Amino acid sequence: MKIVAFTNDLMDRSKISGALGDVAFVREVDACADADLVIVDLARNAPQVAAVRAASPDVRIVAFGSHVDTEVLEQARRDGADVVLPRSRFFQDPAAAVAR
Repeated sequence: MKIVAFTNDLMDRSKISGALGDVAFVREVDACADADLVIVDLARNAPQVAAVRAASPDVRIVAFGSHVDTEVLEQARRDGADVVLPRSRFFQDPAAAVAR
């Protein structure tokens, strides 16, 4: 399974890699072309949800963001994220958060 993630935070990258193994951290939507799963940190990458969905209609998108930023969380749902979670819930168990 190819997993890619849009996150700029080094601690988040470490936690995601530790929980999920081999993850490609990307900055461009083109890097998601053959991905099975895309993880999006909404704090800095919210527009990527719609862009990824448009470029890869069948990819599974899991997004996380601040629990107080309800508009961004709702927008991610409208933009096509399959799962949208508060940041704290995502990082409780990233493997469970991305499981189908």
